[in-house]
Amino acid sequence: MSSKARRTLLIVQAVIAAGALSLSALPAQAAEVGVTSSAIKLGITLPMKGSASYGYNQLPGAMKAYFDYVNANGGVNGRKITLVVKDDGYLPKQAIQNTQDLIGKDKVFAMVGALGTANNQAVADAVNLGRRGIPSLFINTGFSGFNDRKAYPTSSTLLPSYVMEAKLMSKYIKETYADKKVCLLYQDDDFGDDALVGFDKDHGNLTFTSKIAYPSLSQGVAGVPDAWVGKFKAAGCEVQIVFGVSSATLYTVLAAAKAQYAPKWILGSVGADIASINPATTPYIIGATSMSFMPSVVDPKDEYVAKFKEIHAVYNAKAKFNSWALIGMNSAFLTVQALKAAGKNLTRAGLLAVLDSSGAKLQNAGLVPLNYSKTSNVGYNGYWFGKFNSTGDLVPNDTFTYTVYTTDSGTGAVEKSTYSRPDMPAKGLPN
Repeated sequence: MSSKARRTLLIVQAVIAAGALSLSALPAQAAEVGVTSSAIKLGITLPMKGSASYGYNQLPGAMKAYFDYVNANGGVNGRKITLVVKDDGYLPKQAIQNTQDLIGKDKVFAMVGALGTANNQAVADAVNLGRRGIPSLFINTGFSGFNDRKAYPTSSTLLPSYVMEAKLMSKYIKETYADKKVCLLYQDDDFGDDALVGFDKDHGNLTFTSKIAYPSLSQGVAGVPDAWVGKFKAAGCEVQIVFGVSSATLYTVLAAAKAQYAPKWILGSVGADIASINPATTPYIIGATSMSFMPSVVDPKDEYVAKFKEIHAVYNAKAKFNSWALIGMNSAFLTVQALKAAGKNLTRAGLLAVLDSSGAKLQNAGLVPLNYSKTSNVGYNGYWFGKFNSTGDLVPNDTFTYTVYTTDSGTGAVEKSTYSRPDMPAKGLPN
């Protein structure tokens, strides 16, 4: 070998050796944030105390109950789930701080079940969940704006949109209470504005005798609900819609009872279950109408209700099994399926891909279909109507047979659903 060739060979060998040293100095690929070989950490922010928390503060306990049940049965691909809960008081600023802490300090893998339209909007903007690729699954809001995939690429809603709800409500009222004076109480933010779209002439086409928009949290101020009721009563309202959170419904119904104002109540789905919050309201809502996308919690025939109630009695025994407990357990059930489908090499991108590719096929208790896809963040898309019975529970009728309606957030028709729900898997554990 010539001296030039030897020099060339030595240089090549030196380069290879240096490359090998640099590669050996690199750390092993880091595991996804919030995931270890034995655990998955999730986070949720929602109101846990104060007037805005009524009903919704039962969500985390119900979710944990199902996660604990799954953990006791081997976890998800060998990993146990923990849920870190933070109280935001229904305040967007606190929801932002909580989410930053959950991601930055608690190191959660994903957000799940976060509550509130304004809070989830604020978090998405300030914390940049979409740009950072952080999943925020099954958020508890029906704001139709979250279906904007460019603005909210990593968020998925659970509830049917408020536009859908208002459209269905409009049809029901026009058919059931034709020529009656209809009045509306709604929350003065995007939650309520979404409902107004559903009621407008291009959608539900429902006319109101009187409308009141209430600022969020004003329902807890002494005398304010009494003033609302006074205006509605003076207007001669015969049918009263309350499209607000649980505390707004609760205080309005109590103020109405005091004022001897007894309209036909139509209670929006997210704020209707007030008897489980304050049993004293039960006599005032017997016969009142509301809507649900889930089966009645007292349905004796429903296999999902039966299994979730059984699990709840063991793992969250001190809490009442009500509509929010059912929603919380169903959200956890969906979460476990998505995590399992994402595989043992769990990543945030992989979890989001599951929702895009097969989210609409996840087993669940809902009586209307899920609509997740590569182009849709929408969860459920319809409701059945029922009335509150003597125990304050919403039921479709005495035989628990459901007539379910679906629609979209646009100008599409309201139609009877032909959806067939998947069976509950054995032992309530994902296949």
